[in-house]
Amino acid sequence: MSASFAAAALRLTTFAEMIAQARIEELRLERRDPAARWRQASVLWPQFTKG
Repeated sequence: MSASFAAAALRLTTFAEMIAQARIEELRLERRDPAARWRQASVLWPQFTKG
């Protein structure tokens, strides 16, 4: 496996984990308060926030 492929795979894995965490948080907020998910930027735009 080349270094560039490994780096790309790591970036994609990190991105997928970030998207999965945002989805988990969205589902949690939806059960508790359906409107809450629209008030959190990390859920709406997970790739643009630091959370």
